[in-house]
Amino acid sequence: MDFARLWLGLLLPSVAALDFGYHHQKGMEEFLKNVAQNYSSITRLHSIGKSVKGRNLWVLVVGRFPKEHRIGIPEFKYVANMHGDETVGRELLLHLIEHLVTNDGKDVEITNLINSTRIHLMPSMNPDGFEAVVKPDCFYSNGRENSNYYDLNRNFPDAFELNNVSRQPETAAVMEWLKTETFVLSANLHGGALVASYPFDNGVPATGTLYSRSITPDDDVFQYLAHTYASRNPTMKKGDQCKTKMNFPNGITNGYSWYPLKGGMQDYNYIWAQCFEITLELSCCKYPHEEKLPFFWNKNKASLIEYIKQVHLGVKGQVFDQNGNPLPNVIVEVQNRKHICPYRTNKFGEYYLLLLPGSYIINVTVPGHDPYLTNVVIPEKSQNFSALKKDILLPFRVQLDSIPVSNPSCSKIPLYSDLPSQSEATKPSLFLFLVTVFHIFVK
Repeated sequence: MDFARLWLGLLLPSVAALDFGYHHQKGMEEFLKNVAQNYSSITRLHSIGKSVKGRNLWVLVVGRFPKEHRIGIPEFKYVANMHGDETVGRELLLHLIEHLVTNDGKDVEITNLINSTRIHLMPSMNPDGFEAVVKPDCFYSNGRENSNYYDLNRNFPDAFELNNVSRQPETAAVMEWLKTETFVLSANLHGGALVASYPFDNGVPATGTLYSRSITPDDDVFQYLAHTYASRNPTMKKGDQCKTKMNFPNGITNGYSWYPLKGGMQDYNYIWAQCFEITLELSCCKYPHEEKLPFFWNKNKASLIEYIKQVHLGVKGQVFDQNGNPLPNVIVEVQNRKHICPYRTNKFGEYYLLLLPGSYIINVTVPGHDPYLTNVVIPEKSQNFSALKKDILLPFRVQLDSIPVSNPSCSKIPLYSDLPSQSEATKPSLFLFLVTVFHIFVK
């Protein structure tokens, strides 16, 4: 580590220690603005929109380059308090912010994470719901929905069935936000159970619902990601700590296997924003007494940090034509794990693919040309805070005006409705199971 930076860290400004209590909108805003002012070189505070009642939806970006995207630096996000009465995640993100900014230049791991990642943290997606809770309850409070009485985690477009609901301002703001950044990995923080849940939340027979599950083409990666979080939380990994809930082996579950959900945010992120997202249920009680908050921070701190590091799984790079021009909006997929809404390069020609160690064939598709195939081997030991870098130089020239200027997004309709009822990819696979277990336990 750069010792000059470490010494500089000792001289950095500090914010008053954040107390372990619930922070309402005014207190949260004061804290975030104070952090942004005192750590302006590594943070950026902005609002992505307004709630129904006009409250700001704040996002704090933490990173060495907080103001704008830099080539090769992946984007990560945590979103909390989607249900206003599920409060633990909101406070954990505030404490995570404090932990990150106060340890930059002091803690090697945190400093490397800030150097290599842009971390977007949204403590409250539903500030109206949080403020509406009059009598906190472990199971249900009147602040779950937004001020229009909509459940925001049932309010996104759904790939499996028509979700004909009125799109809410908070949901619309998040959908627009996803278009502005190249998010690679994410988690949304909830309460009311103790489990890491991974996509899909909804499904059709083609995704495995006949087997009481609904799996993605990247099921091995999602199981690994969920286990990464749960295994570092000493209560979550037991899988049976909420006495009134079902048991979750190793503290993880497929979303559909738990219960089907239409219009959820994690499926939307994966399908339409090409961002891998899981749902973290952090507490058996949705709105626990604030005296319990130090307990939740201590149980989740290591998991929160380790999960961010997973944004550096797999392979990343840029796609160029033979003249060295970076190519935006071309399809870059791994053979045999194609997404129903194909993953494309961003405006800089960048791609990010989260993959476990192994050998893969990458398929690059440019309009008017045959697919270009290239091999990649992801090593067992990941590089230090970086995915494997592999730029792809295509052996032909591309007319840039033949590629759409903006990303041609997939239609917001049930994309899976026309698939065959049975897919080989969703049948029980001993090989997939053994590969996933191997990578989970050799981590």
